[in-house]
Amino acid sequence: MTATIADRATEALRSASEQETEALQPGLQRLDLIRVDRDGTRHQIERIVPDEVPVALVYNGISHAVMMATPLDLEDFALGFSLSEGILSDAGELLDVESEPAADGIEVRLEITGRAFAGLKERRRNLTGRTGCGICGVDSIDQAVRDLPRIQNDRRFTAVAIFRALDELPSLQVLNRESRTLHAAAFSDPDGKVLLLREDVGRHNALDKLIGAMRKAKLDPASGFGVITSRCSSEMVQKAAALGLPMLVAVSAPTGLAQELADRYGLTLIGLARSDSLIIVSEGWRLNDQP
Repeated sequence: MTATIADRATEALRSASEQETEALQPGLQRLDLIRVDRDGTRHQIERIVPDEVPVALVYNGISHAVMMATPLDLEDFALGFSLSEGILSDAGELLDVESEPAADGIEVRLEITGRAFAGLKERRRNLTGRTGCGICGVDSIDQAVRDLPRIQNDRRFTAVAIFRALDELPSLQVLNRESRTLHAAAFSDPDGKVLLLREDVGRHNALDKLIGAMRKAKLDPASGFGVITSRCSSEMVQKAAALGLPMLVAVSAPTGLAQELADRYGLTLIGLARSDSLIIVSEGWRLNDQP
């Protein structure tokens, strides 16, 4: 019998010790599929794919957002989302967090300070009676493009460091190595050594998980640069700028608005970063020609 979403959500929350006997990494599952060749021949095959479940972020008892996500590192995700979306101004405003299976997904229950909760309630009041839009918790075009402070960071980086970080990524993407379907977001030191990496079916989720993990590990975002294995949209630039990263490297191309916002925020943006070349999109002065 095929497992339900709730079954997989419960499984994802089991302890690491219980998972040790499983053949697959947590967050993955096997599917029995049929491959059809061009000549019509059919083959029974097995494919490893990532789990994807609804994850509700519940603040002080009020559900604010439901995201489809890989059910791993959810506390990192909750903290990172809260910070990157401006719900929390500092990690210290998160008082407690826990995850529990709920209906057909997972609830991540956050207890936040009264000040932060008052701001969230005001945001929700502004949404009352309005139709939904594609950006969670945003009710106007003005709010979709955030007014963030310009990054004040004179740190320089080298292309060598970027290529070194790119070379490290595949071995660190444990889930993607099995499924070939997951995005990753990583933080590297100035020499290109990857210090932290998170994966998810959603590119925004992967970056939010990284942001939360960095805050918990007390890593200074100003001391290194971010790498994402996806295209770079305006939301990714805004999350990186809100975190305080001086440089964001994307393996795919940016959007036009992503470049515009990177210029506005003073974020060095690198696109189409591959093993043999990269493209400087914005604020190229941070990239030294010499190692």
